[in-house]
Amino acid sequence: MTTTTVDATPAETVVSLLAREIEDGSVVATGVASPLVILAIAVARATHAPGLTYLACVGSLDPVLPELYPSSEDLRYLDGRSAEVSIADLFDHARRGRVDTVFFGAAEVDPAGRTNMTASGSLEKPRAKFPGVAGAATLRQWVKNPVLLVPRQSRRNLVPQVQVATTRDPSRPVRLISDLGTYELGGPRGAKLLSRHPWATVDGIAERTGFEFTVPDTLPVTSLPDARTVSAIRALDPRNLRDALVGG
Repeated sequence: MTTTTVDATPAETVVSLLAREIEDGSVVATGVASPLVILAIAVARATHAPGLTYLACVGSLDPVLPELYPSSEDLRYLDGRSAEVSIADLFDHARRGRVDTVFFGAAEVDPAGRTNMTASGSLEKPRAKFPGVAGAATLRQWVKNPVLLVPRQSRRNLVPQVQVATTRDPSRPVRLISDLGTYELGGPRGAKLLSRHPWATVDGIAERTGFEFTVPDTLPVTSLPDARTVSAIRALDPRNLRDALVGG
């Protein structure tokens, strides 16, 4: 893994970016297979957003988050909960506009912001099945701040057109955070690179992006996390599970 010139790894930088998407006092929810996002929520709570409300996919409201566990379905994420929350409750809150931020992963993402979590090939004749939608198709359109996450971007997952559109939201652009940069997708002018991470170049990003994107004349470089954030990340993930989840 590439190291940065400062004391923050690519994984720590991506986690800090995810954490910055969460405002103090906001409501954030996670689905299955979201360990990196759970770490970001714990970091946000420990730093700039102590008043966030967390709806965990195991069915808990505001569980304690003492450390990152290998599975986001670990039942230790029930510990310290203030209440139990069912999947039906989660969708009801989202439908009523009470959920601010949800992060969505995908096997494929295209420049229109559509994601594929369903299958390769076609629905009629799938070559391989992916984890599945799990309600993301509607949830993405209901939450106030949907964010896409691809922690190991390549031409295989950032594609010109998804093979199956699992989620889409043509009503608004969506932010995509990867291990190389941050994009805006689905805007009127197509995909746009918003920033590059310090270890990435525009040419290197293009080599690992399967669709065309525009680049502003002055492309910002992603700010590295401050010392307080890095300290929180390392305290909450003492086994360094994060490095195995992020490219760079």
